[in-house]
Amino acid sequence: MENDSGQSTSLWMASTSLPNSVMPLTQDIETDVCVVGAGIAGMTTAYLLRRAGKRVVVLDDGPVGGGETGRTTAHLANAIDDRYCEIERLHGERGARLAAESHTAAIAQIEAIVREEQIDCDFARLDGYLFLGPGDPPSLLEEEFAAAQRAGLPVRWVERAPLAAFDTGRCLCFPDQGQFHPLQYLAGVTAALEQAGGLLFTHTHVTDIEEEKSLCRVKGAGFTVSARDVVVATNSPINNLVVLHTKQAPYRTYVIGLRVPAGSVTQALYWDTCDPYHYVRLQSFSTSNTPPNEDKTGYNLLIVGGEDHKTGQADDGEQRFARLEAWTRERFKVAENVEFRWSGQVMETVDGLAFIGRNPLGSEHVYIVTGDSGMGMTHGTIAGILLTDLITGRDNEWATLYDPRRLTPGALGTFLRENLNVAVQYKDWLTPGDDPAQIPPGSGTVIRRGLLKVAAYRDEQGVLHEHSASCTHLGCIVAWNSEEKTWDCPCHGARYDPYGKVVTGPATDPLAPVGQRRVEPGSGA
Repeated sequence: MENDSGQSTSLWMASTSLPNSVMPLTQDIETDVCVVGAGIAGMTTAYLLRRAGKRVVVLDDGPVGGGETGRTTAHLANAIDDRYCEIERLHGERGARLAAESHTAAIAQIEAIVREEQIDCDFARLDGYLFLGPGDPPSLLEEEFAAAQRAGLPVRWVERAPLAAFDTGRCLCFPDQGQFHPLQYLAGVTAALEQAGGLLFTHTHVTDIEEEKSLCRVKGAGFTVSARDVVVATNSPINNLVVLHTKQAPYRTYVIGLRVPAGSVTQALYWDTCDPYHYVRLQSFSTSNTPPNEDKTGYNLLIVGGEDHKTGQADDGEQRFARLEAWTRERFKVAENVEFRWSGQVMETVDGLAFIGRNPLGSEHVYIVTGDSGMGMTHGTIAGILLTDLITGRDNEWATLYDPRRLTPGALGTFLRENLNVAVQYKDWLTPGDDPAQIPPGSGTVIRRGLLKVAAYRDEQGVLHEHSASCTHLGCIVAWNSEEKTWDCPCHGARYDPYGKVVTGPATDPLAPVGQRRVEPGSGA
């Protein structure tokens, strides 16, 4: 499928055909609700709103599912990544109970949509296992067991996870979790939405969102969508300049997919307590590289993720993939070839839960969903349920827990630490640049021209493309991402392709062009 979020290709992208022939919007239209973003959060919200009787228009500046939905590992879990002992500390026992209830409801909602729309997406219910990382104290699991029970989850102790060659030790089992093929699911939801009369426009770039009393306008080149309500589901909100971005931080996470013989690893979800933690699942798999006389159903793909770092603050993807592979081979001796390597972007909130609700700057009819916190598939589905209730006037007791305007006193330390990290990034304005003559074809680096920092990319033909290295969101200096071949902002996670086009918000404008000229490697600037 078409991918506009980076160079790497996930298993989901390689095995899915999503609609990408929809024409861009080129005229003014009216609707009840305009949804910006066609990932799982946006499409689920649009689907549920249409079922509730609302006229819905969905806009995306790329293809359906072209962003982070295609880069997940698609764990469907109510066992929250930040763990219930932390959620309870930050949000209280009631907040932890509501978090458990909402994530459980999200899995059930996905299952119901799969059944009702007859979507072939490998949805399955299965157990999840949380085990200790090397050297971590047993008290981590004991505290989590007690907190998860207080949250209402039927968690239980088991002597080890069901892995033949890897003794995890005593661990927690969370029953009735789930997994699926996220892009096949999204394809089914998209088809159901369009069949129900929802309108979808891809390759349609939104530049501005205005709100005047009970009328909103979503604008781009050559079009305006007038709507009573707008939902911004762009992973990182493009309509909020500062406020939300001080309460969440962007991280890159890495994933490998290795062939394993079918039946050699028990199908379940697995996580450890490391920081950053590792997360593991299986997926049915066949490949064009499988010999013609070999059974293509004889293998599964073992999907393993981890090795997170702040976006734009490291460019060592090769080493991170290598560490993931070493960790996997040490524990899963049956692992064979690495078939896929990809990375994705996770928005980590300071208090472990997504922001879903009205935009916090006094909005009444503009809603946002962001802060997936490593739980994008369930948080995105929670958004669909909760925003549909808010827009249609139904009460929902999750609203306060996920309110983007919330303040969480217990998260003050994380808030200060993350924002100090952002402030430090502006020092890059003062650093010297690299030598453009040393840039090999197909690569980029930041150089200096007088007072200007320049994002310089040399294409495969040897032409050097120069753009301002100043992120168009809040002016941080972008960094080159060798794995995805993108310019990544180390402050709030905006990303651009090699030629400066926006790949990921919160930026909406491209990097400003500086010049284009041929400079042969080694010849000097």
